[in-house]
Amino acid sequence: MRRLVDGPAAEWISTVVRLGLAVVWAWAGLAKISDPAVAAQAVRAYRILPEGLVKPVGYGLPFLELALALLLLVGLGTRIAAVISIVLLLTFIAGISSAWARGISIDCGCFGGGGAVDSSQTQYGQEIARDCGFLLLAGWLVYRPRSKASLDAWLDL
Repeated sequence: MRRLVDGPAAEWISTVVRLGLAVVWAWAGLAKISDPAVAAQAVRAYRILPEGLVKPVGYGLPFLELALALLLLVGLGTRIAAVISIVLLLTFIAGISSAWARGISIDCGCFGGGGAVDSSQTQYGQEIARDCGFLLLAGWLVYRPRSKASLDAWLDL
């Protein structure tokens, strides 16, 4: 296992992880950016933020996700993008967990949509497990940010 993590394959693994995480962030951002009012509605459904922050978060989140996608796609500031990804994913996991614990029936809105749903339609366990998987990918990039076909490698950062 040590040879895999520190060996020549590590840069290829990091490349696949970096590009995979870029696709996730692009998918999430693009799904929300075309209808920011729905994104704000999804944020509101969690009942965590004060109303004054709902629109800024709902409208701004897709741009943050797309910025992370772009940075990861080109491989620029990979470790920083991974750390921001971890913070964002932990925030999502905490939000979903909070809604679940408080008995609020919502669609997470992670990839568009969001808002109140029937309790039979909630998928909190799967959403948390999915985000934990993405968290592991981001953690790999914090540990091993160097990857093939990246601006970080080209600029020797």
